[in-house]
Order: sequence, then structure tokens, then C-alpha cells
Amino acid sequence: MNAEPEGKGIPAKAKTAGKKVKGISYTRIVALGYFALVIVGTLLLMLPVSSKSGLATPFFDALTTATSASCVTGLIVYDTFTHWSIFGQLVILALIQIGGLGYMTVIALLSVIFRRRINVRERRLLKESTNSLYIGGLIALTKRIISGTVIFEGLGAVVLSVRFSGIFGLKRGIYYGIFHSVSAFCNAGFDLMGIIEPYSSMTYFNSDPVVLITLSILIIMGGIGFMVWDDAVKNKLRFRKYSLHSKIAVVTSLALILFGSVTIFGFEYNGALAGMSAGDKILNSVFASISARTAGFNSFELSSLTPGSTLVNVLLMLIGGSPGSTAGGLKTTTFAVLIIAARANIRNRKHVNVFGRRLENDIIRKALTVSVIYMLFAFASVLLIGFTNPSLSLDTLAFEISSAIGTVGLSAGGMSRLNLFGQLLITLLMYCGRVGSMSFAMVFTEDKAPTDVMMPSEKIVIG
Repeated sequence: MNAEPEGKGIPAKAKTAGKKVKGISYTRIVALGYFALVIVGTLLLMLPVSSKSGLATPFFDALTTATSASCVTGLIVYDTFTHWSIFGQLVILALIQIGGLGYMTVIALLSVIFRRRINVRERRLLKESTNSLYIGGLIALTKRIISGTVIFEGLGAVVLSVRFSGIFGLKRGIYYGIFHSVSAFCNAGFDLMGIIEPYSSMTYFNSDPVVLITLSILIIMGGIGFMVWDDAVKNKLRFRKYSLHSKIAVVTSLALILFGSVTIFGFEYNGALAGMSAGDKILNSVFASISARTAGFNSFELSSLTPGSTLVNVLLMLIGGSPGSTAGGLKTTTFAVLIIAARANIRNRKHVNVFGRRLENDIIRKALTVSVIYMLFAFASVLLIGFTNPSLSLDTLAFEISSAIGTVGLSAGGMSRLNLFGQLLITLLMYCGRVGSMSFAMVFTEDKAPTDVMMPSEKIVIG
């Protein structure tokens, strides 16, 4: 393997003048890469060998499933166990793994294995795929991503295999352990618990701390972000030495888990959690809070959630995980920047500071742009699906759409009631959620040349 190029640690925009290769931008290449992955997955899932019935799966149903797996979402039109054969399940598992890590990460891994030189163009693509801040050190980061993935998924598979073997037998227990470990780490939410009851997810294990805690740890480690991993490897538990990105990602993630756990526990104490012991109520509340941030597993029935709990879940699903992770959503750092900037404005501060560092105006502007695009996508989807599916209530629509665009996979029962238009729009939202709302918008706008013309200023009234 060739050594890293000089300039390691320098932001990519400072090292490279252009962001296009032969007229195609890197953002578009990444978006097209995920699209190609979806198409390949769709064709494989349409094969008769992919279904247990031996019949070809309809195109649009295969497309939705392939998109859900590639974009690590978990929204399904068929129960994974009852409809798909072992071959079909393995196709779904492969799509989850590639989609979770990012297809460019997988390509870089193969290049390292076969000792193939990774050129500058591919490094820039890898930077886009992993949401890295720098182009230098990407190969070392990729190796840590792969090794960390193997370690976490391997340990999770061992623990889950031991637990599942006692229920499903040795061979099936090992297979289930591997499948659910990969699905949890990649924040996908696909499960094979249809063997107990179709669409039951983890409800059978709602009093099993081994399964729920193991899945929770895998979800957190997959969703915290690869850059945070890198910081943790370099600086261990010396949090003060972490980068500003890692500090914000970790603190925001912990705060959201705590917020979700407390509110869901309070709203559902006598609701969906009724009948459980106090310990199980706490365990399931924490699991629900963690899973709602893009994992998609549920350990209790979601169709009977209280309005307050539904709103909390929608908020958590929209925010999602951290950048450069297996998770989707608006992202923890984006949400945190908006809160921090609002707090600075309320205090009439000229600069936006956090953890002894100042946030650049470009970061704040990007966070605002991403949030507006994200919310517009979600709002427009509610209107369109609501217009074409009038039987769905507003809270169900908000829940399903937040789950799709946040690449979560939780469903309150609305997915099975969508018509073809609604199903296709949900599929598009899953794709947008994985590629990124801003990146998706840039696919159609970034050819426009920027202008440096400064117009005359004029004040307007805000608030």
C-alpha cells in the first residue's frame, strides 16, 4: 500500500481546486453509486430464488426493499423472514453492510486487500462517502472503520448467537446472531423475528436485557460516527483532547438518549409499557430512545403510542445519528449547531462559541440550509402522501415520513396502507435520507456557477 500523500490533515477544499471529474461532481458520483447499489439489489431480489415461494417479487416491492436495505432504513413491504428465502435474506444483509459502511469504504477496503493504489480522485470520493473533514489520512481512517466494524459486529454476533441458540437452535441461532448484529450496527432495523410472529421486531425480547442492551450498544457505536471513533482511538478517554466535532456529536447523542428515555418512560408508563416491571419499563424506554435515532427496532407496539410519545419519536427520527456514521437523519451536529447559534443570538453574542471554540459562519449557514431542505422535503411529503392516501391520519403520516427520511425504519402501521405513489415517495425519501438532503439537492443545482456580485443591502423585520 502506498503512503499517504503529503498534506495530511489539511482540509480537502484547501488542497484541491476542483470538485469534479470529467464533468461529474463527486457528490453526484456518490449519489449515483448508491443508486446503482439499489438497482443491483432490486434485480437480485426480483429473482424467484430470492423468495420462499419461488415466485418473482414485483419490481416496486423489490425496489422498496432494496432501497430500505441499501439506505439502512428498515421500512418493509414484506416480513423479512416469511417472504424472503435465505438467498434473499443474504442479499438484504449484503446491501445493509455495504450501505451502512458506504460503498466507497468497501471499494477502498478491496483496494487495500489487493494492494491497489488509491488515487487522488478516489480519495476525494472516499471523503464524500465518509463525510470526513480532511482528505489526508483517509486510508488509515478506512482501515480503522473496517477493523472497528469487524470487532463490534463480531462481538455483537457472538453475544446474540449464544442467546438466540437457546431459542432457535445452534445453526439458526448463529445465523440470527450475525444478521441482527450487522443490522443493528448499521442502524438498519431489519429483523428475522417473523419466525415468532410477522412484523414483531424485538417485542418478544422486551424483558431480555442481554438482547436489548447488546443491540443498543451496537446501534450507538454504529451511529456515533467514524470520526468520533478516530478521536477515541487517538485520545482514549481524554475527552478534552477530542475534536470539536466529536465533542458535539458525543454530548448531543447522550443528551438525546436521555431526553428520549425520560419522555417515552413518562408518556408510556401507563400506555405501551403498561404491564411491565419498573426495570423493564426503564430498559424498553432507553432502547426505544436509542432505536428511534435511525435503528428501527421496536420492543413494544408502536401503533398505540400516546400523542406525546409519537411527537418525541418523530423528533428523534428526524435528528438521527452523527455524520460519517451508519445512521441517517438531519444529524446530531446539525441540530446542535442550530441550538447553539440560537442561544448565541438570544444572548446577543457576536460570535457562536462552544467548548472554547468559535463556529465559522459557513458551518452555521450550512446547518440552516440542510435543516430547511430537510424540513421542506418532509413537509411536502406529508402533503403529497396525505392527498393521495386520505385514510392515513396526520400523526401516522408524520411518523412514517420521519422514519423514511431519517432512515429509521419504525412504522406505526402506515407503510402497509400506502398506495403505489406513497410507496414510491417513501422509497425516494429513504434514498434522500441516506445520500443527504443537501447532497441530493446539490445533485440538481451544483452546475450553476457561483456569483460574486454583491447586491445593495436593505433591512427587513424578523420575528
